[in-house]
Amino acid sequence: MDHFEYRDGVLHAEDTPLTAIADAVGTPVYVYSRATLARHARVLRDALSILPRVHIAFAIKANPNLAVLRVMQREGLGADVVSGGEMARALAAGMPASDIVFSGVGKQAWEMVKGLEEGIGQFNLESEEEGVELAALAAERGLTANCALRVNPDVDARTHEKISTGKAENKFGVPIDLAAGIYARLAALPGLNMRGVAVHIGSQLSSLEPFEIAFAKVGALIAELRANGQTVTHADLGGGLGVPYKTGEVFPSPEDYAAMVARATQGWDVTLMFEPGRVICGNAGVLLTKVIRVKRPSNRPPFVIVDAAMNDLARPAMYGAWHDFDAVAPSGEKMVAHIVGPICETGDTFAMDREIDAVAAGDLAVFRTAGAYGATMASSYNSRGFVAEVMVDGDRFAVVADRILPEAISAAERVPEWLD
Repeated sequence: MDHFEYRDGVLHAEDTPLTAIADAVGTPVYVYSRATLARHARVLRDALSILPRVHIAFAIKANPNLAVLRVMQREGLGADVVSGGEMARALAAGMPASDIVFSGVGKQAWEMVKGLEEGIGQFNLESEEEGVELAALAAERGLTANCALRVNPDVDARTHEKISTGKAENKFGVPIDLAAGIYARLAALPGLNMRGVAVHIGSQLSSLEPFEIAFAKVGALIAELRANGQTVTHADLGGGLGVPYKTGEVFPSPEDYAAMVARATQGWDVTLMFEPGRVICGNAGVLLTKVIRVKRPSNRPPFVIVDAAMNDLARPAMYGAWHDFDAVAPSGEKMVAHIVGPICETGDTFAMDREIDAVAAGDLAVFRTAGAYGATMASSYNSRGFVAEVMVDGDRFAVVADRILPEAISAAERVPEWLD
């Protein structure tokens, strides 16, 4: 459930008509619903409450906006970060350092030092080499880093190949058959407190079966580690639960997921850690756009050209992803059209041969389910600026990220004197 619905023929975010936001802020603009963010966080938290010990860390990469993170902080969630910049955002949003989990395959020395000095809760180690480096950095400072070893279970998540992270050919984690030896060697190093294992097999999963297969492998590893005399108190099960992008799609509910986790982890006696992102913020945002014009080739569907583009919402160009496209004030009539942006790339296409609300130049429309991996993946390609972001709370709204104009971007560039 989200809080984007039609009232008197106009699409609202909570109690705010999207027309009012377009008039005040312009388009394109991302619009987030605070109530939806909070509700999704609570639904997931309540579902996971059937488990004995739980830690939930919001995956900041899904949506790093500070206002979004503040909502997560107020709902009691920690942060899963994959860079020093994301760590800084989590801290700026008021998330306790002890609730931050640092994941990612390419942690640089300065980022690890920052995490050590801030006292973050856990480093998810992606390789033995990373663990050795972190151990040295920690020992030099007289500190100890809580760590989990991320394993690669070689499980097909059955999602898009570019967001699959648990197959043997993916760059993430250590091969699960080598994990016991690596864990033991790292546990012997001063500076590290090896306390658990981590796994994350991919994003936007539509079935619980791949999770259950991966978790069974992790459970066997935990038993092997303990049999070898190692301590295991935490298991990070990652995220990846998908959300519907297309009207009518059905995905496993948080309750279904929690019940599966309870079955799969029975007897583990660990704190279970989770890294949800899209499942919380995906349906909590839309990209509000305006139709520039409708181009009508002969004997072919028209092109609906909107002012949003692949630099604003990259998922369709990158993954062939679907986003429902709805008029803000639909007339009730339909049309079949191609939906495209103004970027000078054929890939700047949001949909082909899609049945949509009939629209004309100047009409407002939204790309739904744009609250995750939307603004955070934006670029300035074609010397376009970065879109604004707005958060709605009932009948009020605020700009939570300013629109960055092309001239502001070019102002940061320099021509060397030898080219003058």
